[in-house]
Amino acid sequence: MTAAFIPLETVAQQNPLDVAEQLILDREWLCDRPVDEELVAEVQSGWCNYRIWFTWQADLGVVIFSCAFDTKIPPKAREKIYQLLAAVNEKLWLGHFDLGSQDGMIMYRHALLTRGGAVKPEQMEDLLDIAITECNRFFPAFQSVLWGGNTQEDALAIALMDTVGEA
Repeated sequence: MTAAFIPLETVAQQNPLDVAEQLILDREWLCDRPVDEELVAEVQSGWCNYRIWFTWQADLGVVIFSCAFDTKIPPKAREKIYQLLAAVNEKLWLGHFDLGSQDGMIMYRHALLTRGGAVKPEQMEDLLDIAITECNRFFPAFQSVLWGGNTQEDALAIALMDTVGEA
């Protein structure tokens, strides 16, 4: 089998959000595409709902991705989160967690560079899977610092603990 040749000008014009949208529809997640350069989806997890945003900036050749927890941190409680954010981000290989200064939402963020070629479905699938995995892994840590009164060290230890078997 031979690979299909796609002219460079065709590759450059492809919108990577088309790939992301098809992947989200295949997973039967709720989504909306308000404009060609933006895609929003809602994902249910065991902890909370996640709101996912993709933004395509063709002039930069970048897909900006974020996955936010369905929870807002009150302004007076945000100070507790900053040390945990720094500690969590040290443990990540891809992307980072951030706290929205205006809305108080904790979100996982990553930028995917696309210059020189189209985005493969596997790249978008990996991006979604990694984001959801990291959100599921660290959501309890953020909650335990905010509402459980734990230190960031204790919360991080719990999040990073390897579990064996099933309860």
